[in-house]
Amino acid sequence: MLDQGAPPHSSSQTAPPSPGVGARLMRRKPVENLVAEGGQGEGGSLRRTLGLWQLTMISIGATLGTGIFVVLGEAVPKAGPAVTLSFVIAGLTALFSALSYAELAGTIPVSGSSYSYAYATMGELIAWICGWCLVLEYGVSVAAVAVGWGEYLNELLDGTVGVTIPAALSAPPGDGGVFNLPALIVVLLAMAFLLGGARESARANTVMVIVKIAALVMFCAIGVQGFRSGNYENFMPLGMAGVSAAGATLFFSYIGFDAASTAGEEAKNAQRDLPRAIMLSLVIVTALYVLVAAVAVGAKPWENFTDSEAALAQIMREVTGQTFWGTLLAFCAVVAIASVVLTVLYGQTRILFAMSRDGLVPKVFARVHPKTGTPRANTLIVSLFCGVLAAAIPLGQLADATSIGTLFAFALVNVAVVVLRRTKPDMPRTFRVPLSPVLPALGFAFCVWMMGSLSTVTWVVFGVWMAAGLVFYFVYGYRRSRLAPSEK
Repeated sequence: MLDQGAPPHSSSQTAPPSPGVGARLMRRKPVENLVAEGGQGEGGSLRRTLGLWQLTMISIGATLGTGIFVVLGEAVPKAGPAVTLSFVIAGLTALFSALSYAELAGTIPVSGSSYSYAYATMGELIAWICGWCLVLEYGVSVAAVAVGWGEYLNELLDGTVGVTIPAALSAPPGDGGVFNLPALIVVLLAMAFLLGGARESARANTVMVIVKIAALVMFCAIGVQGFRSGNYENFMPLGMAGVSAAGATLFFSYIGFDAASTAGEEAKNAQRDLPRAIMLSLVIVTALYVLVAAVAVGAKPWENFTDSEAALAQIMREVTGQTFWGTLLAFCAVVAIASVVLTVLYGQTRILFAMSRDGLVPKVFARVHPKTGTPRANTLIVSLFCGVLAAAIPLGQLADATSIGTLFAFALVNVAVVVLRRTKPDMPRTFRVPLSPVLPALGFAFCVWMMGSLSTVTWVVFGVWMAAGLVFYFVYGYRRSRLAPSEK
C-alpha cells in the first residue's frame, strides 16, 4: 500500500542524496572488480605469458644492479664500512614490506601493484597518492639507473677502444655536462624491447640477469684477493645516522619485487607465482648486495670512494693491476644495468595502465596494441619522459627522490594488508604474512624511520611532487573516475 501521508509520486521523483566530498574521496574499488578487469585495456587485452621463472627474473632484473653497480659509490661515503649494515637494514625494511606485497599480490593479482591494493582497502584518494608515489618511484628510478649506465659505458669504451664520450654529452647539468646522451640511449633501447611484447622482453631480461649475477660472482672472486681487514677497523665512522642515511639512499635498490607485482595481469598463474617470485628474488638480491659490498669495502678504504658510479670496475683494476678485468666488469655492468632500466620501465607503464583504466589518468595509457598485446602509446610516452629526465638531472638527486617515493608506497602497502584482513577475512589467500599485524606494523615503522633519514631537500621535492599530484587529481581524476558515475 502507498503511504497516504506522502506526496503523490514522491518515491519516483526524489533522487538519492549525492555523496559528499569525503565519501567520494574514500570510495573503494571492490576487489572482485579489480580481479575481473585483469588484462583488459582500451581496444585490446594484455597477454598472460609469464611463469614463475620469468616473474622471478623480472624481480631480480629490476633490483639487482642498481644499488651495487650504481649507488655503492655514493652510499659508502655516508656510512663508511658500515655500508654493509646499511644494505642489511634496507633489505630488512624491504623484507617486511615484501611479505605484505606477497600476500596482496596473491589476493589481488593485478597490474596496479600497491596503487590497486590501496584502492581496494583505503579509498580513491589514498590510492591516487600511492599511485603518484609509484610514478615518482618508477619513473625517477629509470632515470637514475640510466645515469649510472653511462658511467659504465665510458669505462667500457676506455678499456676497449681508448676513447670516452665527452663530459658535455655524458653528464647532466650540475655534474659537469650539458646532456647525458648514454642515459637517453639506454632508455630508448629498453623501450624498443618493451614494444615487442612482454614475453620477448622477459626473455631478453633473463639473459641480462644471468650476465649480471655472473659479473657479481666474478667481482667477489677477484676482489677478495685485495681484501684488507684494516679497512674495517673503524667500522662506523659516521655513526648510526650515517648508516641510516646510506640505507635510505640504497633502499631504492629494492624495488624489484614491486616490479614483479606489476606483472599480475600478464602472469599465467599470478596468485600462485607472484608471492613466490617476490620472496625468492628478495632473498637472492639481498645476499648478493651484502656480499659484494663487504668485498668492495674490504678491497678499498672507504675514504677513497669518490661518488663514482663505476666503483666496482675501478676496484677490479686496482686489485689486479690490469685493465682487462675492470673492462670485463664494465661490459657486464652495461648489460646488467640495462635490464634494470628495462624491467622498471615495464613496471611504470603497467601502473599507469591500471590508473588509466580506472579513469584517473588519460585513456591513452590504457590503450593496448592488438598485435603485440602491449600498451604501446603508454610505453612511448613514459620512455621519452624518463629518457629526458635521465639526460638532464644528476644521479644523487634522482636516487633520493626515488627512495622517498618507494618508502611512502611501501608504508601504505603494510597498512593495506592489515585493512584487507579485517574487511575481507574470508578471501582466499595463497600467501599470508606471518605474525600479522606485528610484521606489517614493523614494516610501516621501518619505512617511516628511513624516510626521516632523507635530506630536507628531498622532502621539499617530495612535497612539491605530492602537491602537484593532488592538483592533477582534483582537476582531472576526481570527476573522471570510473567509480564516479554510479554516484551521480
